[in-house]
Amino acid sequence: MLRKFTKVGAVPGRFLGKDSARSNNLIDSRRFFREIAALVGNPTYVWMIFGAAIVAAIAVDLTVFHRKAQRITLRMALLESAAWVGLALVFDVCVYVSLGHQAGLEFFASYVVEKSLSVDNIFLFLLIFHALGVPAESQHKVLYSGVIGALAMRAAFVFAGIALLRHFHPVLFVFGGILLATGIRMLLGGARELSPERNWLVRLTRRVLPVTDGYRGESFWVRDGGKWNATPLFVALIAVEAMDIIFAVDSVPAVLAITRDSFIAYSSNVFAILGLRTMYFGLADILPRFRFLHPALAAILIFVGAKMLIADTIPISTEVSLGVLAAILLIAVCASMLWPRPEPK
Repeated sequence: MLRKFTKVGAVPGRFLGKDSARSNNLIDSRRFFREIAALVGNPTYVWMIFGAAIVAAIAVDLTVFHRKAQRITLRMALLESAAWVGLALVFDVCVYVSLGHQAGLEFFASYVVEKSLSVDNIFLFLLIFHALGVPAESQHKVLYSGVIGALAMRAAFVFAGIALLRHFHPVLFVFGGILLATGIRMLLGGARELSPERNWLVRLTRRVLPVTDGYRGESFWVRDGGKWNATPLFVALIAVEAMDIIFAVDSVPAVLAITRDSFIAYSSNVFAILGLRTMYFGLADILPRFRFLHPALAAILIFVGAKMLIADTIPISTEVSLGVLAAILLIAVCASMLWPRPEPK
């Protein structure tokens, strides 16, 4: 009897162990999905509307306005840039109406920060195209072909940054310190040395892949002698993507200094990135005339870095942040017009 009782009693114990393991797995999976939901933040339909709007805008731009390779004129570039800015403002109104006053202000402030800091990317694109000799009619394809990679990288940076801030609060001071140090270095004239043709990713691409000697129209790949070879246009695309990673290190923490909402942080990044690539063709020759623009960008980085560092003791509202950003940019533009850069002799 004792043997029988022991045998029968052992069976429920084993099943209880399995049930306990399944219960723990279920709890872990629920915790995981709760964490994902907390990071996403807003209802799914908001993300779906945003995604549909971006896909439609890019499709119209590529299939209607830039279906054929052409040199983009200054007038066309400025009109398209105004259209992207207008689309961002319309989207901000939608955010304001659907998510509230604070969300609308945070989106606008984040967009202004991203747009301002992205000005450095215009000089970078100019440097890449000059160093690699990219034809003017092919530059638009390089920039817009890099959109998918840029959007994916910004999403990774935004969600990783928000997750770190949620679970490891001291990283706030790390982000603030990075922005503060970068801004001070820019203000003191220590511009970062960027040589796109010497970037490790570009050099690795040339070493691993066979690259043709010259450009082949707008093709990234061509078939020569039965083998696929990359063209210098593909190398230019890799250079653009590599430099996007470098600038994301500064721009994403700057946005997280204004908002911790993943939807607002990411959507403001997206609109700034898409508008920037069109703005390049309109402002590449104009921006160098703004003598004090670079110090203004440094001041913006210093401000958002300091905002992060003192956030726990002296929180700065979004309205105050917007006022400071607007004042910095206005002063830079007015000073550049009053004291223009001396003409080279």
